[in-house]
Amino acid sequence: MSTSTSTKKDDFPKSSPLTDLKTAATTLEQKAEEKLTFLYHEIEHWQQDNHYILSGYRPASNSYAGSVRSIAGVHNESVNIWTHLFGFLYLPFPASPYSSSHSSFPSSLLSPSSPSSTTSLDLLAFSAFFAGAATCLGLSAAFHTLSNHSAAVQKWGNQLDYLGIVALIWGSFVASIRFGFREDEVLMRRYWGMITALAICTGTFTITPRFRHPTYRPIRATMFVLLGLSAVVPVFHGMSLYGVEKLDQLMALKWVVLQGAFYILGAGLYAARVPERFSPGRFDIWGSSHQIFHVLVLLAAAAHFTGLVKAFERKHGKTDKSS
Repeated sequence: MSTSTSTKKDDFPKSSPLTDLKTAATTLEQKAEEKLTFLYHEIEHWQQDNHYILSGYRPASNSYAGSVRSIAGVHNESVNIWTHLFGFLYLPFPASPYSSSHSSFPSSLLSPSSPSSTTSLDLLAFSAFFAGAATCLGLSAAFHTLSNHSAAVQKWGNQLDYLGIVALIWGSFVASIRFGFREDEVLMRRYWGMITALAICTGTFTITPRFRHPTYRPIRATMFVLLGLSAVVPVFHGMSLYGVEKLDQLMALKWVVLQGAFYILGAGLYAARVPERFSPGRFDIWGSSHQIFHVLVLLAAAAHFTGLVKAFERKHGKTDKSS
């Protein structure tokens, strides 16, 4: 009897403090995974940015794979990620007709033409625009995807996000100036040099750790203001040289203005945190100012591209003044 009883007792697995600790840790991990989003007061301090967004936050992942997997979920970064990821993945389709050194580009996405006077400067203009747009959208999508990784990754990603904005401004400027000042290549190249120098300086201030210190914040802000204003100066210069009507024919000015309106509206809503400031919690997942800004960036890029195509068509003999 005693032997049988002893055998039965030995059949039960023995527990140890280490085993119990591992089991408890696994259980906590499973519970954390089950809770996919957190409230504002539950997340890490470095994740707290907009106190009008009350819920839908991803927990800190400390894992690149974990952050990437979160793309499939629904949270308050979903729209930010997918809008610019979609734009980044879509870019090759409109870009492909304008990315070769052949002597002709299609005049639009729908009806091709074969102008014989296409130059390397035309190729450079479209290449700069698409390179800037791809850099901006790609870095933005990557930043918002990985922004819940850790404080260090979020900080570095935020710098790259700003660098993408610099690239977009530079590429858009180069493209528009090519057509706006195609009758004066010396002036065109001077403006190219100006925007390139400003873009390099602004990008350097953006990603260099030394210049991330709060002491340099006014200088960084000034650099971005100058970079933005640099796109305005040649427009007014062009109007003084050619008049509004001719400049519109040269560079599709109306589309450039529309692009600027989209950017200004988006930046204004983002800075003012409208509409979420008027109804905290209501726009946590859909419709926040940051998400609206992302959509308006896509619309601005589309408007700018439309203007470039029209300017290209007019340069090569298609002078539809109604567009």
